[in-house]
Amino acid sequence: MRDGWLHTGDMGYFDSHGYVFLVDRKKDMIISGGENIYSQEVEQALAEHPAVANAAVIGVPDEKWGESVKAIIVLKPGNSVEPEALIAHCTTLIASYKRPRAVQFVAELPVLPAKR
Repeated sequence: MRDGWLHTGDMGYFDSHGYVFLVDRKKDMIISGGENIYSQEVEQALAEHPAVANAAVIGVPDEKWGESVKAIIVLKPGNSVEPEALIAHCTTLIASYKRPRAVQFVAELPVLPAKR
């Protein structure tokens, strides 16, 4: 969060009525330690966890790796899960270097109509 905005890497615009339209991702690939990590692959792994309603994955600056993977998670109502459990879940589905290094929980994420 910066200045009240969640920076997910999504690109969009406001119309004349103040509605926001998401149209694309600014960057779909995170480069961590020279390895290419595609956000969608990590998001799909996170979505397979039974407590996860929605997930967005972004690259964040990392002094050692250049960028690291951060997961922004919306939980299903009535569910809870520790960040470490989500990270461990990902390592069962994707390479360990692709797993999130940080997890942030939020109440909701903006979604396109196709993802509702």
